[in-house]
Amino acid sequence: MARLVLVGLAGLCLLLVAVACTGGGRDCVDGEWETAIDTVGDTVVVRTTSGSVWGDTAFLEAEISIGMLEGPDEYLIGEPRSFAISSHGFVYLLDRQVPVIRMYAPDGTFIRDIGREGGGPGEYKAPGAIAILPDDRLMLRDPANGRVTLYSTDGEYLEQLWFPGGFNTSRRLYVDTSGYAYSLVLLNYGTAPWEWEFGLARIDPASGILDTIPAPKWDYQPPQITASRENSSSSDDVPFSPDECWSFSPLGYMIGGVSTDYRIDLYRTEEPVLRIERAWTPVTVKPEEAEERRRERTARFQRQYPGWKWNGPGLPDTKPPFTGLFASEEGNIWVQLSEEGYSTMTEAEALAEERRTDRPQIRFTEPAAFDVFLPDGTFLGHVTTPRSFRTRPEPVVRGDKVWAVTRDELDVARVVRFRIAKP
Repeated sequence: MARLVLVGLAGLCLLLVAVACTGGGRDCVDGEWETAIDTVGDTVVVRTTSGSVWGDTAFLEAEISIGMLEGPDEYLIGEPRSFAISSHGFVYLLDRQVPVIRMYAPDGTFIRDIGREGGGPGEYKAPGAIAILPDDRLMLRDPANGRVTLYSTDGEYLEQLWFPGGFNTSRRLYVDTSGYAYSLVLLNYGTAPWEWEFGLARIDPASGILDTIPAPKWDYQPPQITASRENSSSSDDVPFSPDECWSFSPLGYMIGGVSTDYRIDLYRTEEPVLRIERAWTPVTVKPEEAEERRRERTARFQRQYPGWKWNGPGLPDTKPPFTGLFASEEGNIWVQLSEEGYSTMTEAEALAEERRTDRPQIRFTEPAAFDVFLPDGTFLGHVTTPRSFRTRPEPVVRGDKVWAVTRDELDVARVVRFRIAKP
């Protein structure tokens, strides 16, 4: 049973909505999901106060796995840079180590290689990313050859379009529901690195680049450490500090926020900005986590700037509420949360590896966990993942299926299709 209550508050309207949850969960209060909706200027704020649609925490169940430690070359994955899924579930994997684009059936069976390394039609050099268009054509971003290349569903070369070279990125190639593709580009070539501004080039598969969209900007400067000498300077963010996070929705707009607070903005086209907010409990930075990150940053700077000493603020005691975000193919917002760190090796193992490499080791890492929201701000619920789950390259989510790269204790890479198991 749902109830709606309209309350006036300081000239604003606050809409309190309570909807029955599917069961008791970590945020449910008496089995209800509650949200407050404000209109502040030209922004609609949807703030979840308790509960979720799913009620309890969902988790990922593995269904299909591609990749192995030993076997035929087509199942040995070296450097998975990007992958894409057709409407019929075929998997296209870009392995930068070979390099090659490989095509697999929905059940994980290898079908064929697409293209090859080179500069001719359908070939590629240091390829950057792949994506599936709504008509199931495959698009490849190939900055080393200064182009994007189109292939048929079966991997047959179709055509190529000019795209600026000289700039590569690990950021994904986005596609919207209208059939346009979007790739990260530097908007102000010829400026100093600290003045660089980035955005997305909108690509029409029939004609090439149409225009560019600037990335979101916020009035925020993350805490940094710096170093300089004649003709050289470097900077880096202080570990565990809040940062700017943004992505692109297939519904055709930017999404993002600064992780000082749990606040995500959806810059919807021809509609008010929609802001998603949620209360959170800060996650503590363990002293050993902070120490190893500080040692790692110090060692990195001292390799280039001998004698360098830490000159920024100290590491924070708590982690930011989120560390990244992306959108599913339906436009649902997946917010990656900060989680409690765990150690991947013993102190003795880390010391032995440090002696071998002459570099401090990062023992602590975090499991990937997400909050999932509908594009209207409805909080669906929380999703946990296995420790082998990786968020780079960015996962693909369609309905209740999630495709992602995993890495086991031997660092063997696989592409796994998961099912979202809801409570």
